[in-house]
Amino acid sequence: MYLTNQELARAYEPGRIEKKWYGFWLSRGYFTPEIDPQREPFVITMPPPNVTGELHLGHALTMTIEDVLIRWHRMLGDPSLWVPGTDHSGIAVQVLVEKDLAREGKTREGVGREEFLQRAWQRALASRSTIREQLQMLGASCDWRRDAFTLDEGPSRAVRTAFVRLYNKGLIYRGERMVNWCPRCQTALSDLEVEHKEVQGALYYFRYPTVDGSCHITIATTRPETCYGDTAVAVNPADERYASLIGTTVILPVTGREIPVIADEAVDPSFGTGALKITPCHDPTDLEIAER
Repeated sequence: MYLTNQELARAYEPGRIEKKWYGFWLSRGYFTPEIDPQREPFVITMPPPNVTGELHLGHALTMTIEDVLIRWHRMLGDPSLWVPGTDHSGIAVQVLVEKDLAREGKTREGVGREEFLQRAWQRALASRSTIREQLQMLGASCDWRRDAFTLDEGPSRAVRTAFVRLYNKGLIYRGERMVNWCPRCQTALSDLEVEHKEVQGALYYFRYPTVDGSCHITIATTRPETCYGDTAVAVNPADERYASLIGTTVILPVTGREIPVIADEAVDPSFGTGALKITPCHDPTDLEIAER
């Protein structure tokens, strides 16, 4: 037995040790699966982080869980593949580039399309490099030969192919739908990109008189400014208070326009007065009721 006089560090030094062993794993190809026809492969496609900066704690948690699963299946002898990648993230990168330009006193309209795209690609590439480095620091046992970006030709072609197949099967169709519009970015936004915030507001009450003037129906709304777009007043068919008014016509007080009183089970009789003004252009629920 041979002993050395080397003094052990008082604290674990992960940077030096982990980098060494990660490089060893890569050099030996431990993260590249060997195909075995006798065993069922196990594959994980990494949910691609957005190229908008660095990874956060949620990414670390997800990667740890996936890494545990992929390493366990390797230990079982299964051909195991973990495919890494990043997502271009669309509007999120655009916003970051616009903030960069704003710090320089510039705008995307001012620099033009080509320079703006160039800056977006520069940001995306820098973020991809950072994310890859962070994943490797976490010890993620990915097959880096298969590292993908959602704007690469392979993934883009796969998306186009899938879209066409779904369209041909009638699962994708073109139609009118209310969308989220950003007045600053001048573009539509996905529901996933919109954060909803509850605020304390007031209810405003309006009387809608019947055409014959015999009575009126009172509605309560938090959006009085949308009254100009009203197309109907809806009540719940089980609400006895308004049963006699269903099918009649009332007058929109702000314009004098005539609109019908309709029945729909989506109306909550306990909210406000139980009568709901229908404004299809300003509320998705109203749009659904109007389309029915």
